[in-house]
Amino acid sequence: MVDIERHSRHILLPQVGVEGQSKISKSKIICIGAGGLGSPIIQYLAAAGVGQLTIIDDDKISLSNLQRQTIHKTSEVGKFKAKSAEKFIKSLDPNISVTSHIIRLGKDNAQEIISGHHLVVDGTDNLDTRYLIDDTCRELNIPWVYGSVYRFEGQVSVFNYKGGPFYRDLFPSPPPTELIPSCSEAGVFGAITGLIGCLQASEVIKIITGIGLPLSGKLLVYNVLNSEQKILNFEKLAGGHVQKDEASQNDLMFSQITSSDAKKRIADGWNPYFIDVRSYNEWEVARISLAEYMCPHDEILSSISKIPKDRDILVHCRSGMRSQIAIMQLINAGYDGEKMYNLKDGIIGWAESSPDDIIQG
Repeated sequence: MVDIERHSRHILLPQVGVEGQSKISKSKIICIGAGGLGSPIIQYLAAAGVGQLTIIDDDKISLSNLQRQTIHKTSEVGKFKAKSAEKFIKSLDPNISVTSHIIRLGKDNAQEIISGHHLVVDGTDNLDTRYLIDDTCRELNIPWVYGSVYRFEGQVSVFNYKGGPFYRDLFPSPPPTELIPSCSEAGVFGAITGLIGCLQASEVIKIITGIGLPLSGKLLVYNVLNSEQKILNFEKLAGGHVQKDEASQNDLMFSQITSSDAKKRIADGWNPYFIDVRSYNEWEVARISLAEYMCPHDEILSSISKIPKDRDILVHCRSGMRSQIAIMQLINAGYDGEKMYNLKDGIIGWAESSPDDIIQG
């Protein structure tokens, strides 16, 4: 039943109305994670009147979480985030049905936990869980809303929506977990989690009500330092090749290559334009001798005049993730995807196999 007074501002929107609000009140949403992204996701989905919210998180609240995990309180430090989230939801709207699980999503429980929900929202902070969400949602035919943050940047997309692309179409395989810095290692600008989490909540509501254009086949990238937003288009893979829409002008296919394979090809005469798209601070600490420093990955379009179009381009970052984003931006800007190569194990892989090629300091 729709709470007319509570949700009157939604109902006044002609795109939502009573019918749309009724869909929201009947929806069953599961949020994986109740931390930096999970907090705004949970807060705004609960405020929107989602009928059933399931929260998955096995972590406890620490004082350092409170810089960005705004549904938790100082008095709750040491308590489980899932239970704190449940308490928050009930205090905001006691009519919402809440289920909280103090458990880590794993291969042994993912299908059972996710099954029965209309939509999954990603509030996690690790890649393994995202790939598990993607694989499980594919098997259960459930759409999911992705979000991630790194320092001052965030990303949002929608996967497995009405036959649209999967997460693995955008990022085919994960780098080793140990190569990905956590918030405690890299830092994170607190407000960016609020921005990205709210965008994720918006995508959920759009999908549930059927309004607007969800970010399926699109990756929204937002940088809070320079207030820049980009939307990168990508397509569904089939048999390892990108499916091309006749109306699409961009071939978004590019090659993944390991450090060992890249070095063998270079030794055999391959001469790619090899660029580093990490932050300048990272470059100052350690760099590959053969690579030219270009710029941070999210500023790649500002350096486009330096990047040739008539030769292969080899791009690297720390572990192969940011470099993929840089390549996608270049392809969207008109570069030939067949000439683009992502160093999938990044400078970490290069250093492990050829430490003499690394310049320190």
